[in-house]
Amino acid sequence: MSVVPAELRELPVLREFGDDAVLEALADRFEQRELGPGEVVVEAGRPRDGVYILAHGRVERHGQGKYGDDIVLDVLADGGFFGAEVLAHDHGNWEHTVRTLTPCTVMVLPREAAERAVDGSEVLRAHVRDRPAAPGPHNKHGEAAIDLASGHSGEPVLPGTFVDYEREPREYELSVAQTVLRVHTRVADLYNEPMNQVEQQLRLTIEALRERQEHEMINNRDFGLLHNASFEQRIQPRTGPPTPDDLDELLSRRRRTQFFLAHPQAIAAFGRECNRRGLHPEAVEVEGRTMPAWRGVPLLPCDKIPVTRTRTTSVLALRTGEKAHGVVGLHQTGIPDEYEPGLNVRFMGISAQAVTSYLVTTYYSAAVLVPDALGVLENVDITR
Repeated sequence: MSVVPAELRELPVLREFGDDAVLEALADRFEQRELGPGEVVVEAGRPRDGVYILAHGRVERHGQGKYGDDIVLDVLADGGFFGAEVLAHDHGNWEHTVRTLTPCTVMVLPREAAERAVDGSEVLRAHVRDRPAAPGPHNKHGEAAIDLASGHSGEPVLPGTFVDYEREPREYELSVAQTVLRVHTRVADLYNEPMNQVEQQLRLTIEALRERQEHEMINNRDFGLLHNASFEQRIQPRTGPPTPDDLDELLSRRRRTQFFLAHPQAIAAFGRECNRRGLHPEAVEVEGRTMPAWRGVPLLPCDKIPVTRTRTTSVLALRTGEKAHGVVGLHQTGIPDEYEPGLNVRFMGISAQAVTSYLVTTYYSAAVLVPDALGVLENVDITR
């Protein structure tokens, strides 16, 4: 098992670092360690000894409560990391204890190897050195805080401020799904009663394209929702199956969550957890249909969310709409031969075999306008 070099940019100290060759050399220095359940990965109070990336498994991060008791701060799973400060020559101590919950595969970059890598690359050393050690005031989204005054009296000098913005915002290119519908003219001429064969075949073709569109908007590596959730908005279940506590955690991370998206088997697993606790969540009505819900937020089924061979899946929480700074679907209207918004049907002609052809095309994409518009509960166990 090895570390994917490009994924190292998820580490805060390497964010926006552009030298792929240096990242590849850094990834080669990681060592693989296998740990069993209940083992301590790092212990609070001991010196930081490396960068840890969790390749497989689940761990708990423990801290100390107000009265000295042991508390669980959060759960990390595949892709979680800690100790990135070592790359910045931070020789402090671990603030928390990390303990495994399951058998784990951990990729470790020892501190000595990390220091040699940084010292041996002028580009990496400059990137780490020039990284702001103490950024100015910022809000919870990482944007520059809007400086203002309140609660004052008299005539103090009011602060000046500016609103942060992205100088090079992301551009979204519409994706495309296409097919050619072929209908023999004999079918169109003789079998149009009691239903129009061309229209019905076109309807089924469009339904198939819309199904593919839905799959892409969930799973596409470029714009799919599962791959565009912010790292800070990805959480792990505390015990494995989706529990009311986990959905509460998802709800707490955004305002005005409008709905959950989950595989039908994940919704069934959540129902079993509610039954175990003696809870009976009220259902809500969505477009005339009764749907299961949690705290008034509907749980909508989506069989396009994948289920792994180990029977785990994900649950998404969304706020939608441009005005709400949520998740929005993208499509182009007014295209030539438009049949539905963002979808057109073009007559391609009749072949020498008397087969009529129609080109059916749909254009689509999705955008997450602000990070907290989308949250993901990952690695949900649906077997319990």
